[in-house]
Amino acid sequence: MTETLAPTSNGHCNTVKDTAGYIENAFPGKEEQMVKVTEYLSEKAFIPAALAQNEVSWFYGNLGIDDMYFASESVESIANHIMALYGAKIFAYTKNDNGLDINLERETEEGAVYIHTSRPGVSQLYGPQHEKRIDAKYLDVSNTERAYRLESYRSKGTVSSSSSTQLRTYFVRECSFVNPAPSKEQESDIRETADKSFLEKATENTLEIYSDIMKLALTRTGPVIEMFEVEGSRERRIVIAYKQQTTQSFFSAVSDLYHYYDLYSTRKYVEQFSNGITIVSLYLNQIPKSTAPPIEHSIHQIIKEVSLIYCLPTTPLQSFFQTNKLSVQESVYGYIGWIFAQHFLNRLGNEYTSLVNILDNNNSAHQDVLSKMKKRLRTDTFTRDYILEIIKTYPELIKMLYVNFAMIHYVNPAVNSLKPTLSYQRLRTDTILTEEELYEKIRRTCSNAHEMMVFESFLIFNKHVLKTNFYQPTKVALSFRMDPAFLPEIEYPTKLFGMFLVIGSEFRGFHLRFRDVARGGIRIIRSRNREAYSINLRSLFDENYALAATQQRKNKDIPEGGSKGTILLDVNQQDKALVAFEKYVDAILDLLILGETPGIKERIVDLSKKPEILFFGPDEGTADYMDWASAHARERGASFWKAFTTGKSQSLGGIPHDTYGMTTRSVHQYVLGIYRKLGLKEENCTKLQTGGPDGDLGSNEIKISKDKTCGIVDGSGVLYDAEGIDRSELARLAQNRLMISNFDVSKLSAKGFRVLVDEVNIKLPSGQVIDDGLSFRNNFHLNPMVDCEVFVPCGGRPESVDLQNVGRLLDADNHPRFKYIVEGANLFFTQEARLRLERAGAVVFKDASANKGGVTSSSLEVLAALSFNDEEFAEHMQVTESHIPAFYQEYVKEVQSIIERNAHLEFEALWREHQRTKTPRSILSDEMSLAIVKLNENLQHTSLWDNVALRKVVLEEAFPNMLLKQVGLETLMKRVPENYVRAIFGSYLASRFVYKYGTEPSQFAFFEFMTPYFSKVQQ
Repeated sequence: MTETLAPTSNGHCNTVKDTAGYIENAFPGKEEQMVKVTEYLSEKAFIPAALAQNEVSWFYGNLGIDDMYFASESVESIANHIMALYGAKIFAYTKNDNGLDINLERETEEGAVYIHTSRPGVSQLYGPQHEKRIDAKYLDVSNTERAYRLESYRSKGTVSSSSSTQLRTYFVRECSFVNPAPSKEQESDIRETADKSFLEKATENTLEIYSDIMKLALTRTGPVIEMFEVEGSRERRIVIAYKQQTTQSFFSAVSDLYHYYDLYSTRKYVEQFSNGITIVSLYLNQIPKSTAPPIEHSIHQIIKEVSLIYCLPTTPLQSFFQTNKLSVQESVYGYIGWIFAQHFLNRLGNEYTSLVNILDNNNSAHQDVLSKMKKRLRTDTFTRDYILEIIKTYPELIKMLYVNFAMIHYVNPAVNSLKPTLSYQRLRTDTILTEEELYEKIRRTCSNAHEMMVFESFLIFNKHVLKTNFYQPTKVALSFRMDPAFLPEIEYPTKLFGMFLVIGSEFRGFHLRFRDVARGGIRIIRSRNREAYSINLRSLFDENYALAATQQRKNKDIPEGGSKGTILLDVNQQDKALVAFEKYVDAILDLLILGETPGIKERIVDLSKKPEILFFGPDEGTADYMDWASAHARERGASFWKAFTTGKSQSLGGIPHDTYGMTTRSVHQYVLGIYRKLGLKEENCTKLQTGGPDGDLGSNEIKISKDKTCGIVDGSGVLYDAEGIDRSELARLAQNRLMISNFDVSKLSAKGFRVLVDEVNIKLPSGQVIDDGLSFRNNFHLNPMVDCEVFVPCGGRPESVDLQNVGRLLDADNHPRFKYIVEGANLFFTQEARLRLERAGAVVFKDASANKGGVTSSSLEVLAALSFNDEEFAEHMQVTESHIPAFYQEYVKEVQSIIERNAHLEFEALWREHQRTKTPRSILSDEMSLAIVKLNENLQHTSLWDNVALRKVVLEEAFPNMLLKQVGLETLMKRVPENYVRAIFGSYLASRFVYKYGTEPSQFAFFEFMTPYFSKVQQ
């Protein structure tokens, strides 16, 4: 193989000589083996002696099976295969059938051999489907520790003189790497990382080509795709490299792809490397007398569509693509529409809206009925299977809806060339309907209202996609920036500013934000089983919306509004959290960064017509991934890379919440505030805590508090001691971030116990027997045996306490079992449950007020990143093993004091307003948040902002002192984006005003509040 052009980008065309890229397999002992096989057959006498020699000669000479088969199989195995082939011929003859159906296989721990009859250019829809088995059993599971390589050949001859059927052979072998654990310097050296047998077989030119592609794949998140034209031939060769275990069923799906265009492969190779790279090589030709577009055109379309296949190799609409009823784009679009319909098909209807208006919002029984009805309607009306069944019934509607989508978002890259792409040609030949015509077509085609609603949801999807990476030449997952205007106000009363939908082969996810400048964490959602997955799937968007809304309320003191991202791992991909996160981030970056590289990242259609920046933070399951996201944004050329993520390691300028107890500092201010107002001594107060010493909030709550902690619930189980748990032992666990399963139980009193989740039939000191440790753990916070005054949830699933179970937190006299509750964990209580507890007399401070230290820290981390240039950032914010910058140390202290000051101000305001109005604190918290958010928005767009002198006076107070000293106000105002500075100005004034004057100020209050600022301006 002689390369004339070095591969530089996906789909870049190179020319090679018409020679194989591998040294031909030659088995010197073939003649001798033939004799032994013939003798073996004669002994068995299954084939008549007169025919045995002829069958062996045909098998060895005429079939054109690659010599690798004969070199690797035993005499007995080959003889058995010949007998099977002979038996198949006899069977076909008795049925008077010219076609032969042969499936031979041998699987071992070290690999496999498969031989089957194969028509060129046709996918196997039924039978053994060997390529899917190879994917599932060998290729999908390959990693740097154990991997499998593949060689596959199409026989040159036919199975018999009377048949045109050829054989396809697959040889799978476990890899033996030259260097199984290459160093950072060695990982780009193909001779270090390759399999030994590959190095023996590959030509020098193949090694050169693979080496170049491998190096590109090491630096890229997605696949690298190169195409080679063969001199003097119409054959095309495609080489694809990607990171191991970043896609599934890819090898078989690519076969389906080129079969769709009437192409077939003469040979295929899959090579694995100990640096974690997989390389697939395909030798493609066109079927004789094909009516499909010529290979010269279709090959470019295949290159484009390989990236779609990489993102979603298999979907429930795969069979429509395999049988040519839908193209790849159409079937993937149909799959995306199916997912959209699952989440957003309006399932509540006008009757529900009427009921909401009739029922009393303050009546907990009414709210309970509405909550149950909402969940029932969402699950019963349109199940996933029912929606899919409807979609599969009308593939012609999917085609038309796809054209409607494509006409908006497809950019013809060949618009200035003589050859438009096949996608573009296809769009020009398909029927293009207006939205009204499409709606009418759906109405006429569908047979009932439910079917219409499903396809109308596709139209809603099309209408509200503002930009997408669907047509990017390289991508790892599909992302869609949606206009959220389609969301019904009755279910989602606070309007979203922005919404992203991201879909990959391992996950689906959302990113929601309430303001242009917004901050929030990215959460991984895992499922223990299929039932849990179904529940998580149904609640995914609503949970994301609720988390983002909480974040919006929580972010009242900072310039950013609230946002949240969720990544729901597929039920069969629970171990792919990192892969899913990387794909999620990269796919969203596709929509934030302008594409400038032809063939890799091109410009996309952007209906929003304005740049966007998102700010990601750590959340459940993603705390260790923030460094990667920031570094990846930098590699992708994002100007905002320093501020893109918070929760980064200190070496990248991050301020770790757990190390400095940022979240706990806010939560604990509320606990201390209660003690202060009620004259309680902390050491005498008994406390239950969910979220254990292994977590951020849990460990820091243990370290910072001095109370009598009686109960702790964490991932490993329950620890309880009515006499108070030993403080020194708790501190040891918190210091080392260990679960309560590591607690020294000898330090419990006679009344104390520990029950772990995997334990059964445990007898407590009281004599009670616990049947199941997991169930006991999940409901311990509701258990009447818990006798504590204070409850501080520092961990746990959302809605752990709702209207249905909140009664278990009340005693027989309807008094609360916990007198004081500070909600450290997000959404631990539903609002209805909080209000029920407050009516019973509990003092409750909700999450949006108490748990805001982390977001304040993250916001100030971002502000530092935006304030410094790269050199200054490295000097003042990046910590090394041997050096913590003096600025960094002082800045962290200032961040801590700002968190405590903000928490103190809000606590005092809530306590004062509750005493004045008797309004429940949970409602006051929301009212205060909404008042601050609303005033903030107004202040940013009033003449106050336009008054430059006043602006500077306010910002002198609002910016952290350390930044003002180090950078100066004028430089800060130049470097930090204006919309961000506006948000700082608005949020600072709004929060200080509302905390001082409450949510119902007099008409002169704001004038009084602003007077000192105007006085400073005059000075």
